[in-house]
Amino acid sequence: MTERVADVIVLGGGAAGLMCAIEAGKRGRRVVVLERNSQVGRKILISGGGRCNFTNLDTRPENFLSANPHFAKSALARYTPEDFLGLVRKHQIPYHEKKLGQLFCDRSAGDIVNLLEKECAANGVSVETACGVEAVEHRNEFVVRTGSAVFRGESLVVATGGLSIPKIGAHPLGYQLARQFHVPVLPCRPALVPLTFAREEWARFADLAGVSMEVIVSAAGSAFREKMLFTHQGLSGPAILQASSYWLPDQAIEIDLLPDIDLTRLLCEKRAARDRAEVHNIIAAWLPRRFAVRWCEYREIGKPLPGLSDYEIEEISRALHRWVLKPAGTEGYAKAEVTAGGVDTREISSKTFECRGVKRLYFIGEVLDITGHLGGFNFQWAWASGHAAGQVA
Repeated sequence: MTERVADVIVLGGGAAGLMCAIEAGKRGRRVVVLERNSQVGRKILISGGGRCNFTNLDTRPENFLSANPHFAKSALARYTPEDFLGLVRKHQIPYHEKKLGQLFCDRSAGDIVNLLEKECAANGVSVETACGVEAVEHRNEFVVRTGSAVFRGESLVVATGGLSIPKIGAHPLGYQLARQFHVPVLPCRPALVPLTFAREEWARFADLAGVSMEVIVSAAGSAFREKMLFTHQGLSGPAILQASSYWLPDQAIEIDLLPDIDLTRLLCEKRAARDRAEVHNIIAAWLPRRFAVRWCEYREIGKPLPGLSDYEIEEISRALHRWVLKPAGTEGYAKAEVTAGGVDTREISSKTFECRGVKRLYFIGEVLDITGHLGGFNFQWAWASGHAAGQVA
């Protein structure tokens, strides 16, 4: 069996792993990246609808969820969206801001993968694909055994990602290694994922699949104002995906279907003007008509305005501004953009990403208990954590 020696072994050829390898290579370190897929950057390639939302100009620590909320601050401050943009400009990749600071490639996500591959080559990084890890040992050095070779290295960087999107190679290796080295792993769950409802409960709304509207969705004390999309199984769209990272089983979510509209005042004014319109026709001015009709049927609201009491108007307004639903679950890791939970950052240095209990062992990227909001934040975390570890590994 072939045996190879390196200074740094990086497990995982995704965004965080390749960034770490590039930075370590710049320091003259001999670096090898081991990727179990047949190509690096597979998650990059499918991200952002194939255009890769590679960062967000408005990145702040508040855009990240973790049991240790201060952990992300150091790395994010030391490697900013503007730093990664420097690389994008260096490689003359055309890009645009879509909205809310979200930056996308004009052409395709392949431009970002090509950038990373070129930087690896320029800095002497060896990249091995179709290279699944079978065992990792540690005595005076790290020994990584694959099906065809043994790799020995002074430093080991775990950048294996989370459990989301198994069809492109998601694997629990990173969590297994953490446990092997006695590093706690917090419970994992799908995040940035559509929510589902019990079939019987959702039957009345299932045929609204494809209907979309701007709402405010709240879950576990966090609220997001963006588009919500009906699906055959439940709800999706940016507002739901954002809230899903905070939602836990058996919890309810709350939806304000008419942000900025004082519905009680509006209905009372129309009633005083002897407007005989039905409620679904009034709210259809702001909501898709199909939904307005279905919602009023669901709430059994059939009277014209003059027939509604003050109490009934208050109840209609409350229900539209605070529509409370209890999801049955999510569409799981198959549809989740990221994994929430993971390696406990309290056992990791926020400056170097070195494991406190095992020298020269590093954890970076999605495998850690750091989950960004939708909109390029998870990529910025990958660049920032990879850059930080690459300075020292």
